[in-house]
Amino acid sequence: MKTAANIVLYDDQCPLCTFQMKLLTWLDWFHATTLLPLSHPDASNVVSHIRREELLEAIHCVTRQGRIYRGAHCIRFVGLRMPLLVPVALVLWIPGVIWIAERIYMRISRNRHLLSRIFGCKEACAIMPSRKRLGEPDLEVQNQKRP
Repeated sequence: MKTAANIVLYDDQCPLCTFQMKLLTWLDWFHATTLLPLSHPDASNVVSHIRREELLEAIHCVTRQGRIYRGAHCIRFVGLRMPLLVPVALVLWIPGVIWIAERIYMRISRNRHLLSRIFGCKEACAIMPSRKRLGEPDLEVQNQKRP
């Protein structure tokens, strides 16, 4: 699989997560990331030492150097590489903000399937197209059940 410097792993069975990744395809002007759904066969090779349950709790970014960022730390890391997200990433560097952001992120993550139903993310995903990028799988919500 051809990858950019940073691989972002996400839950492609979650409409909210898939919607956010579609949005990232439009914000990633410089192809700083490669988006990899957890259902993709290469996902287990990228982070073989992390349990699937942990991967489903939050988005993860694996850098070229092999460092792994998760949750709000992932958003901060990726945000510094996308011009329109730089202001958000800079706010996350203010002392104490990342701690608060992690708690908010985890609360949203735990309730993401419920939030997807409330906000109609599945329908929004169908409307919002992802930007096609070479070497990446299509960003569509998977309808299969988790093992």
